[in-house]
Amino acid sequence: MAEQPPNRRARMREQTAAEIVRTARALLAAEGPGALTLRATARELGMAAPSLYRYYPDHRALVQAVVADLYLDLARALEAARDRDPGAPTGQKLAAAARELRTWVLGHRREFSLLFGKPVADAGTAPQDPSHEASWRFGGVFLGLMTQLWKEDVIPPPAGGRGETAWLEQLEELREHLTEDVPLPVLRVFIEAWVRLYGIVSMEAFGHLDFALADPEPLFEQTLYEVLAFLGATWE
Repeated sequence: MAEQPPNRRARMREQTAAEIVRTARALLAAEGPGALTLRATARELGMAAPSLYRYYPDHRALVQAVVADLYLDLARALEAARDRDPGAPTGQKLAAAARELRTWVLGHRREFSLLFGKPVADAGTAPQDPSHEASWRFGGVFLGLMTQLWKEDVIPPPAGGRGETAWLEQLEELREHLTEDVPLPVLRVFIEAWVRLYGIVSMEAFGHLDFALADPEPLFEQTLYEVLAFLGATWE
């Protein structure tokens, strides 16, 4: 039997839940993570706080809904950048996604702080959290592109390093989430590349480069160039 479309009451509930998340996101963008409360969100909506509990029973549920929505928003932006030129080499698609990440983050600094700075404990994305799947869609953009580079046999073998065995073993859990059986040394390359990209973006977003640079974009571009070279990717 075909699945029945949601009835009117269910549709109205979904619409109200989505409006609550939009309102909570607006509070977050305007005032920061500390403003993301049930009471403040209800006040903005003109609702009594207890009415909100029918949709999000506690602070954690509301934060998780906002985090999931943000990750999906970010993932869609990255996917659009990746797919803008379908015939481009994988390295160029990765560069496009990395630039879009920086653009999104700099345009959503307070939202970024909730996702990655974790100022609110409820913003976690552990496997049991409702936002976990959305966070993996975001991460899957970069993991997918790097996996494609591996399949194209362009990633150079990593050099050995101190304590390599100990931390490589920790990547087994990550490998379980991949659709390809990527070797651990290649995953090590993935992680090192991501740390460099994420590091330069987060330092700029949190103002940690202001002491030296009025415009960090050239440093970002240099870092991106070096990351792509590290991955053996085509750069143009």
